[in-house]
Amino acid sequence: MIVITGATGTIGGEIVRQLVDRGEQVRAVTRVPERAEVPAGVEVVRGDYTDIPSIAAAMSGADAAFVVGVLGPEYVEADRALITTARDAGVGRIVKLSAIGTGDAGLGRVGTWHLPGEQAVRESGVDWTVLRPSSFASNTASWAEAIRSGNPVPNMTGRAAQGVIDPRDVAGVAVEALVSAEHAGRIYTLTGPELRTTHDLVATLATVVGHPVQVVDIPEAEARASMLASGMSAEFVEGALAGQAYVRAGHNAIVTDDVRQILGRARTYAEWATDHASAFGAGFVNVSDVT
Repeated sequence: MIVITGATGTIGGEIVRQLVDRGEQVRAVTRVPERAEVPAGVEVVRGDYTDIPSIAAAMSGADAAFVVGVLGPEYVEADRALITTARDAGVGRIVKLSAIGTGDAGLGRVGTWHLPGEQAVRESGVDWTVLRPSSFASNTASWAEAIRSGNPVPNMTGRAAQGVIDPRDVAGVAVEALVSAEHAGRIYTLTGPELRTTHDLVATLATVVGHPVQVVDIPEAEARASMLASGMSAEFVEGALAGQAYVRAGHNAIVTDDVRQILGRARTYAEWATDHASAFGAGFVNVSDVT
């Protein structure tokens, strides 16, 4: 039995699908089981990070678990509790989702948010793997409404590039780590196969939708005001802005070979954009036509 927390999220949901395709026995953990849409045969159970007994019940009888916590300063101890609970329930292999740059002083406070969880899993006494993915290609889905409406895409990272990764590849690496002890004791930095700036990504999407797409730089003060107005905590906002500044300064211009070595290949952003073309208001586009 393999338990997936965050099973209805971007990564967790894809892990569930890939595990089912491999014939694995899967238990999906979600706060609202009745709303979960999972493949046939998946056991769906309730689990809430703030309700540790529910997590303990979800982990009961499991051999492996994928742990994805809640990002933010108020949740820095959540991963530790999840991992300890999984270990105490008898789980023998834990894969922890972290983030690229974790532990880098240049990221400031946001760079510490995953550290308690990473420390807990390394000290758990079970087989463990830590995944530190770069920016998800799926983050650009937040631009879809602007692109469909003919508005410019907002940009806070200037001309800085990142190793943008397809979430399906993050999930693929997680699956390999969940089913095999080969990846125990490893910390993987997961990126796409190429560096891409916001302008590069937008150019790809312009090809997908078949019309020009503009980019507008958003001043940090404007972004801060908007985030605070939306109800985000001041500490979360400052952490998020620090992450953007880190990227803007070029510190996340990193490409690794971890994904290709584990999966045999790494998807490009163009492949992701082609597969999600309809979200941006486009019909089918062949990936060979996308740059």
